[in-house]
Amino acid sequence: MGFTFYLGVHHPGWLTQTTVPLFVSEKRLETRKTLPRAAGMWALDSGGFSQLMMHAGWPDDSEARYVAHVQRYRNEIGNLEWAAPQDWMCEPFMVAKTGLSIAEHQRRTVENYLTLRELDETLPFIPVLQGYTRDDYLRCIDRYAAYGVPLTDRPRLGVGTVCRRQGMREAEEIVRSIHRALPSARLHVFGVKITGLVRFADAVASADSMAWSYHARRNPPLPGHRHKSCANCLEFALNWYQHVRRMSAVVQPPLLEIVA
Repeated sequence: MGFTFYLGVHHPGWLTQTTVPLFVSEKRLETRKTLPRAAGMWALDSGGFSQLMMHAGWPDDSEARYVAHVQRYRNEIGNLEWAAPQDWMCEPFMVAKTGLSIAEHQRRTVENYLTLRELDETLPFIPVLQGYTRDDYLRCIDRYAAYGVPLTDRPRLGVGTVCRRQGMREAEEIVRSIHRALPSARLHVFGVKITGLVRFADAVASADSMAWSYHARRNPPLPGHRHKSCANCLEFALNWYQHVRRMSAVVQPPLLEIVA
């Protein structure tokens, strides 16, 4: 199996308009009365970063509601490949906001995954590793092991809290250390940048990004487009997706087989 890039989008309706793999946030779906039917495969982001930034935690009853939502997405949207748990990011500013330790964020991330699986083991929730330093992530692997959770038999193993460090060697060291510790795990890196992809694409199975919208806001619209920017433009997003595909293929041609 090759490398898959999930195009992050904030318009759920795009699920009906393209077959490229999409990454859609729960925050964009949870209040919709009518859901789109997916033309291609997609994955679900729990919206954890926004949740912790706004509320410094998850509500006590959020697991059951999230499971009910994911059941609906699986049944009504279809083609749901996997779903992220309600994990706890570990950036220093996030830890400061919650007032908890990295170890506590890790514990809550692992236990949330277990709770979601207990509520409905048929849903494709994936475990996620959280931490900040390389050793934090390795300790998070040990936490899953202590709970008896195998990390190599899931469709993906998420790696969180690296998206702001992917132009740095530190992020590459983290990803490659996890890959060495779990060589058969299919790693997914959240919020990847091309600079990160260049460094460690051969060590991961998939990644996602919404960086196209950021770039669109800072560049003129595509020729013939009347809007002020292409920050909400499917054509721009798909062009950027193809650019990432080309970059990935050039970076590691012997190791990457790009999957649409």
